[in-house]
Amino acid sequence: GGINDTLEKDTKIAIDFINLYCKKKHRIGGKKQLKGYNVTLCPECLDLAQYTISRRNKCKKDPKLACKNCDTPCYAPKYRNKIKEVMRFSGIAFIKRGRIDYLYHYFR
Repeated sequence: GGINDTLEKDTKIAIDFINLYCKKKHRIGGKKQLKGYNVTLCPECLDLAQYTISRRNKCKKDPKLACKNCDTPCYAPKYRNKIKEVMRFSGIAFIKRGRIDYLYHYFR
């Protein structure tokens, strides 16, 4: 497992957080499949997911830090605020569901 494995796992978890948020908050039609992932998202969450994938793929930190602990944040303010909201909501929901494996991701 190298940086690519870590990046891929980190990105998958971020998409899981966005997917759960979208399922619970956005019960609207017009959802679309996120390419390369088994999730269907509303336009707003699809945009956030695509942006998240782009930002994580461009991250030059090795080892990869949690975005909230990074000294050089690369998310634009509107996306940074939205991903914080998503992570807070979904992190608590995953912990309540017993997803202890996501506990590390939420608190790191």
